[in-house]
Amino acid sequence: MTDRIEWTRHADGVVELQLARADKMNALDPAMFDALIEAGEALRDDKAVRAVVISGRGKAFCAGLDMASFERMQQQGAGSDVLGGGAAGADLVVRTHGISNAAQQVAMVWREVPVPVIAAVHGVAFGGGLQVALGADIRIVAPDTKLSVMEIKWGLVPDMAGMVLMRELARSDVVRELTFTGRIFSGEEALSIGFATRVAADPLAEALQMAHEIALKSPDAIRAGKRLLNASLSLGAAELLMAESVEQKALIGSPNQAEAVKANIERRAPRFSAPA
Repeated sequence: MTDRIEWTRHADGVVELQLARADKMNALDPAMFDALIEAGEALRDDKAVRAVVISGRGKAFCAGLDMASFERMQQQGAGSDVLGGGAAGADLVVRTHGISNAAQQVAMVWREVPVPVIAAVHGVAFGGGLQVALGADIRIVAPDTKLSVMEIKWGLVPDMAGMVLMRELARSDVVRELTFTGRIFSGEEALSIGFATRVAADPLAEALQMAHEIALKSPDAIRAGKRLLNASLSLGAAELLMAESVEQKALIGSPNQAEAVKANIERRAPRFSAPA
């Protein structure tokens, strides 16, 4: 896609994305912003993909916004575009991607990818890097990872969808404390407060194992499940119950659902077709 992200496509439909700016601890610069959005939007429309794993090369998942961007903030003053041109250079208040601006889309795009997205987090995940991980459906984190809602250090607030994503995962007072202090916390604490799904000594290996397991399931049911889980964040009970029924009605008797039943009865691996 670009020199910022390395792609690996596995035969079973698992797609592995690695942030590839290891010399800068995969810090977010304009090219990384654009590459993440481009990757997510390409996967959003890819019928062959079954699961996605995001990780970082080198010593870190992502150290957040790079120093050059902070230097531009200082030099250019209030309201200035610090990210440069391209998709990431739009005015922050302009909605460029549905309900999001370009910076927010870097995290929110993973909710638009119709299959599970798993973040394998090691080293550090600071500021915007943490928010990219929070946009994933699942986060597997090394116990000694250092994480931080770090924007307050720079006189800022989380603005890459962090406010939307953090409130799903942790108590309000915990989110407030992390936002106000910017303190660094461990992968173990991330698990205890809800920011991590699980901890693992080798997050990438575990994330890939999980992704390959998901790839064995009916892609129609997996995509329907993600649609329902996304909808559950905004729909009332009556609307969500109806959405369940609509999805289930479409699945029952469909080719992939019939294949799931047949494979279980015959005690063999299923042979699913790509979603229509």
